[in-house]
Amino acid sequence: MRRLVRLAEAPALPLWRRPVSLLFLMAFAMPVAFATWSALLNNFVIEAADFTGVEIGWLHTVREIPGFLAVGVIALIIFIREQVLGVVALFMLGAATAVTAFFPTLAGLLTVTMLSSIGFHYYETVNQSLQLQWIDKERAPQTLGWLVAAGSAASLLAYGLLVVTWQAFDLSYAFVYLSAGGFTAAVAVFCLLAYPQFEAPNPQIKRLILRRRYWLYYLLQFMSGARRQIFVVFAAFMMVERFGFEVHEVTALFLINFVANMAFAPLMGRAVAKWGERRALAFEYIGLIAVFLAYGGIYYFGWGVVLAAALYVIDHMFFALAFALKTYFQKIADPGDIAPTAAVAFTINHIAAVFLPATLGYLWVTSPGGVFALAAGMAAASLMLALMIPRHPEPGNETVFSAFVPTPAE
Repeated sequence: MRRLVRLAEAPALPLWRRPVSLLFLMAFAMPVAFATWSALLNNFVIEAADFTGVEIGWLHTVREIPGFLAVGVIALIIFIREQVLGVVALFMLGAATAVTAFFPTLAGLLTVTMLSSIGFHYYETVNQSLQLQWIDKERAPQTLGWLVAAGSAASLLAYGLLVVTWQAFDLSYAFVYLSAGGFTAAVAVFCLLAYPQFEAPNPQIKRLILRRRYWLYYLLQFMSGARRQIFVVFAAFMMVERFGFEVHEVTALFLINFVANMAFAPLMGRAVAKWGERRALAFEYIGLIAVFLAYGGIYYFGWGVVLAAALYVIDHMFFALAFALKTYFQKIADPGDIAPTAAVAFTINHIAAVFLPATLGYLWVTSPGGVFALAAGMAAASLMLALMIPRHPEPGNETVFSAFVPTPAE
């Protein structure tokens, strides 16, 4: 069994072995596999498996099932430490990504996607919990902003290599998937062996909990999951299907996204710390309403590829503000609720994700613009919810209504 180190003792460790350093290393490793998978996916499924909007919708529905079942983390952490579970899940993501190109059929892609998705979603659930337990509240917005920037840097590296080498060296899908997934898996093994087990001061509740006073957080998570699915599934697919983007062109677009996020996320971290979660989230949702309406205009009014590419980058920049939802919960949560609520929130976030991609895949065939109009409506609903966050959230002051309605104990 590896040595336990309390968080209070961690500053005595070398800088590279401290908890936040582990968070940064995992934040860098995960996107190498996931971003590569995302960059190649649309071209790979169209070229190798003749996917249409229907099949891509089903693929993403299957991909989101493990997210819906993220509450399983609560059962696993009874037997496995959160830190170990997170690293094992990261390894699973890398290994499954590595073999993706060897299964170029609908059934094969659904299977390997399910495996990689279990790794991704369980890693993300545990990672979110560890971030909120290991990072001090006062420094959380800035540190989370830098963690987003670290992930963007990893994606930038992966996409930069793809842009430079894909055509120049006539790379195959198999080689790229093996390289990216293998790197993530290797980093996961290093994280497992090189770091001690960190002990947070507040033991986590190891059972399913749903507290009434977290209701606004739950609703914001639900709307975030529904809205994000439309972007993740259909925005990049549009660039390939409608405008004929090739692998290096899609990758170049992703590259621009992550350059922007590397600069934008730390600035947003400081903005959230200064102005609060309500203003940050309201800014995000107003921007997303405009972006999704403009996406719809591409189909209804025939707007061109330059606007579509610009919207894709702007969309990504707004989504970088999602960590404001994490810090809102960190401020209102009981310390022992973080791990079980992270699992519950991930499940809530993925309720719509299980049925929306497949359902909207059929709408996409007849009315692509209608898909983005629906997303704009979801962003508007999210805006209304965000305005219910108080300026200074804390236990007992979870919503703007807390001053008038007694906060429930549960």
